[in-house]
Formats: sequence, C-alpha cells, structure tokens
Amino acid sequence: MSPSKKVKASEGSSSKPSSNLGTNLLRILAIAAVVAVTIYIYSIRDRVEEFAAYGYPGIFLIALMANATVFLPAPGVAVVFAMGSIFNPLGVALAAGTGGALGELSGYLAGFSGQAVVERTDVYNRIAPWIEKYGGWTILILSAIPNPFFDIAGVAAGMAKMKLWRFLLFCWVGQLIKMAIFAYAGAYSIDWIASFYK
Repeated sequence: MSPSKKVKASEGSSSKPSSNLGTNLLRILAIAAVVAVTIYIYSIRDRVEEFAAYGYPGIFLIALMANATVFLPAPGVAVVFAMGSIFNPLGVALAAGTGGALGELSGYLAGFSGQAVVERTDVYNRIAPWIEKYGGWTILILSAIPNPFFDIAGVAAGMAKMKLWRFLLFCWVGQLIKMAIFAYAGAYSIDWIASFYK
C-alpha cells in the first residue's frame, strides 16, 4: 500500500467515529426527550380538560399531549368527542388532527433513536413488515383507526428511517380522519342523547 493510500485510509477511519458519536448523541437526546415528554404529560393527565377552555388552540394542545405519550394513556379522543358538540366539528378535527400528528413524533423519534425496546414484541414484528412494504399507507390506516398500537407503528417508522415529512403527512391525514369521526360523533350523538331528557 502506498503512503498516500495509508493516509487516506487513516483519515477515513478517524472521521467515522466522530460521525457515529454525533449520531449516538442525537439518538440519546431523542430518547431522553421522548421519556421526559411522556413523564410530564402523564403527570398532568388529570388537568388536560382545562385546555378545552381555550377553544381550538386548547384542543390542539390536548391532542398534541395525548399523542405525545408513548405507551401511556391520555384522554385525547374523549375530549375531541365532547368538544365536537361545543365547537364546529370540522375545526375540532383540524385542530386535533394537527396536534395529534405532531404528538406522534415522540414514537417516531423513539424509533429513530434506535433505542426502542419494542422491537422484540410480537406486535412490532407484525407491524414492521407492513411499514417496510407499504410505508406511509400503513401509517395512514393505523393512525385513522383508534388502536393502542399506533405508538409501535411510529417507532417502526422511525426505526425504518421513513422520511419525517412522509411520516407526518400520512399520520396527519389519518389523524384528521379519526378526529373528524369523533368530533362529528360528538356533535350529533350528544344532541341525540340530550333529546331523551327533554
């Protein structure tokens, strides 16, 4: 090996560890942020209804916080259902769908960090191939239906390194569909139930 090739080889190997160090630091920060947000939101879960007094921005914040928790329940769709009877259901769906899609970034970041513990679960092993094969369409369908496994889908999308804009777009459309169903159900069913008491 010529001396110039040895220098180039040693230069290439020295830049690699710093790149891995930067990536690992970003991964650690991402997982720490997800854990911190989850703990905080879970700690204020009893006061989340207070945000509804702020109208559409409050609904946005409720959906954002409810979807930012990873694997811990928060009362998101129940509030959307109730707010659909008070505010315009389409506005509620837009605010909640947008907040919900942004909140789902926590699962995506947990997967993107590579530190997710769900990759050994049966649910993950069933969802991950769908993410690999159908990509955003899997995210859209799973975010459009109420299910407890969407966090795992977000983790799988992050681990598969799905482009962030793609994840957000498909998640947003799915969240809009789901939140519209709950908001319109709240708008019409609460009036219908109230008619029994008149």
